[in-house]
Amino acid sequence: MSEAIQVHPEYNYKVIRQFAVMTVVWGIIGMAMGVFIAAQLYWPALNFDTPWLTFSRLRPLHTNAVIFAFGGCALFATSLYVVQRTSNVRLFSDKLATFTFWGWQAVIVLAVITLPMGLTSSKEYAELEWPIDILLALVWVSYIINFFGTMIIRKVSHIYVANWFFGAFMITVAVLHIANSMVIPVSLTKSYSIYAGAVDAMIQWWYGHNAVGFFLTAGFLGMMYYFVPKQAGRPVYSYRLSVVHFWALISLY
Repeated sequence: MSEAIQVHPEYNYKVIRQFAVMTVVWGIIGMAMGVFIAAQLYWPALNFDTPWLTFSRLRPLHTNAVIFAFGGCALFATSLYVVQRTSNVRLFSDKLATFTFWGWQAVIVLAVITLPMGLTSSKEYAELEWPIDILLALVWVSYIINFFGTMIIRKVSHIYVANWFFGAFMITVAVLHIANSMVIPVSLTKSYSIYAGAVDAMIQWWYGHNAVGFFLTAGFLGMMYYFVPKQAGRPVYSYRLSVVHFWALISLY
């Protein structure tokens, strides 16, 4: 009798390793930047009378580096790892994965160049000017297509709860970014929001608050739901509670 051989798909680990490495790199850079500008609060002369070293220009770079470069790369790495493992299939598109990685690094490098130069929309956590915002949106949409495409072709009927959180975070961040970044460009490096006065402030902090709620909360909860049980060597204590948790977070936020 011939034994049945279970064939495991060859997962795309290359993009996972790339994002994991850059998580460490951007984490070191972003946190070192934070230490430097914190030191400026005590020793203002540390800006050396150089405009692009001042606290006001480096603080947005620090927040973007820690949230979107460090945190973002961690979320890309873990979500693309988890969706493959829990769907038992390779990523929907390796080309989209490559574009997502290099596109995200390009957005970060452009932030490193433009923010110290003072080229900013002045919206906190959304300081990047319109050409970079467009690139960011394209990269994010490619990420969404790859993630949900992988779930569509999955070889298991069940959608693991971590993917619920990852999916919600991706869709919500796309809506937040696109809505808050609606501007009228006047040059390659300058634009004005389509919203006026108090409405602009409300849209900005609808974005800012929910960016914390979904980028920094829902996405990292998705991480937790996969890696905590993995490390503990035990399944999630209650699938029903995890679903209640998901809908409670989504509805209340």
